[in-house]
Amino acid sequence: MSAAFRFLTAGESHGPTLGVTIEGVPAGLPLTEDDLAVDMARRQRGYGRGARQAIETDRAEIKGGVRHGLTLGSPILLMIANRDWANWGPVMQAAPLTGEQAAELEASVSEGVKRATPVTRVRPGHADLAGALKYGHSDVRNVLERASARETAARVGAGGVARAFLGELGIEAWSFTAEVGGVAIDPDSSTRTREEADASPLRCPDPGAEARMIARIDEARSAGDTVGGVFEVVVHGLPVGLGSYVHWDRRLDAALAAAVMSINIVKGVEFGLGFEQTRRFGSAVHDVIDGRSADGHWIHRSNNAGGLTGGITNGEPLVVRAAVKPISTLARPLPSADLVTGEPVDRAHYERSDISVVPAAGVIGEAMVMLTLARFIMETLGGDRMDVIRERMAAHRLLMATLPPAPTIGGRAAGTGGDEAGSGGDD
Repeated sequence: MSAAFRFLTAGESHGPTLGVTIEGVPAGLPLTEDDLAVDMARRQRGYGRGARQAIETDRAEIKGGVRHGLTLGSPILLMIANRDWANWGPVMQAAPLTGEQAAELEASVSEGVKRATPVTRVRPGHADLAGALKYGHSDVRNVLERASARETAARVGAGGVARAFLGELGIEAWSFTAEVGGVAIDPDSSTRTREEADASPLRCPDPGAEARMIARIDEARSAGDTVGGVFEVVVHGLPVGLGSYVHWDRRLDAALAAAVMSINIVKGVEFGLGFEQTRRFGSAVHDVIDGRSADGHWIHRSNNAGGLTGGITNGEPLVVRAAVKPISTLARPLPSADLVTGEPVDRAHYERSDISVVPAAGVIGEAMVMLTLARFIMETLGGDRMDVIRERMAAHRLLMATLPPAPTIGGRAAGTGGDEAGSGGDD
C-alpha cells in the first residue's frame, strides 16, 4: 500500500502537546504555518462550544519536512501545544511521580480536587468502560485523555496539509452545518455565501434555520443536556476516475466512509441522497446522463449519487454527510456505574464539556475527506514532486475527457450497445 498521505497522531487531551506525522507528501508543495492556521481556528469556533476553547489558541507548528516554505518529500511533523497543560502538571506528566509529588496528589485527592482524583464513574456513550476494560486501567483518565475529541486538532492540522496539496490541483473542499437537534436547513432558504456561512455562529448557510438551531442549543444548555446534528462536506474540482470497483478496499466511497466515521462523535455517513434513496423509486434516484459537453465534461441531470458511482468519482461534486451524536459528557450526568466496584451510581463523571460541536465536526470532516482524497490521488497519479504531479493531473483530466475508441470484437469494429445491454441480474 502506498504511504502517500498516511498520518498518525499522538498526545493526550491534557498532556503538554499533540503531534501528527504526515508521510508521503510530495516535494515542492508550498506550505506555511499560516496556511494551517485557518482551519485550526475554524475548528475552535461555533455556538455551543465549551470553556476549553477559551483556553486554547490552537496553532500547528511545523517541526520537520518543510524548508523555506516548501515541502521536502520527507515526513512532515506538526506540533500543537495544549495550553491547559499548565493547569494539570503532575496529574498528566509522563515521568514517574517522585515521592513528594505523589504525596501532594494524595493530599489534593483528600481535599476534593477533582482533576487529581482518579476517575471511576464511567460515562454512558463514551469510551470509558470499554476502553478501561480493554487496556486494564482502573483510572478512566487513562482512557478519556486519548479518546477525547481534543485529538482531532491534530487531524485538522494534517488536513491543512492535504488542503494545500489539493488546492494546487484545482480541488476545493468546504463543509457546513445542515442540521442541529432535528432542525434542518432549507436549500431554498440557504442564501448565505460560503464566506458568510463560515462567519456565522453555526457555519450554516440558512439564517432562519440557524436561529432555530441556536434555540435548540440553548434549550439543551438550560437542561444540562447536549445536542447533535448533521454536517455536509462538498468537494469541487475532482477529476473522474479516482477509486475503483475492482476490490472493496479500492472503493473511494468505502475509504471516505471509514475516514469520516473514525471521527469520535460521528455515528453515520451517507453520500448524496444517502438513506433518502431507500424511500424513492429508482427512476427518482439515479442521475440521468445527458451526454458529453464540448469540453469533455459528462453531464448529469442531478447529483443524487454524491459524485461517486461504483466507488469511483464521476465528475460531479463529492457530497458527504455525517450524523453527529450528542456529546457524551452531560452537565447533568446520567446514572451509571463505578468501574472498580461495579455498583450503580446516581451520576456519571462530569468534566468541562461542549453543548454542541456540529460546526467543528464539519471542519474535522473536511480534514478526513481531504486526507483520503489526497491519498487516492497519489495512488492514481504517483510521483514524488509537485511539478510532476501537476502534469500528471492535467494529463489525467485530459484522458478522462477523451472519448474512448469504438469497440471491436476480434479486432473488427462492432456496433455500439443498445438498451438491452446489462448483466441480467446482480447489477
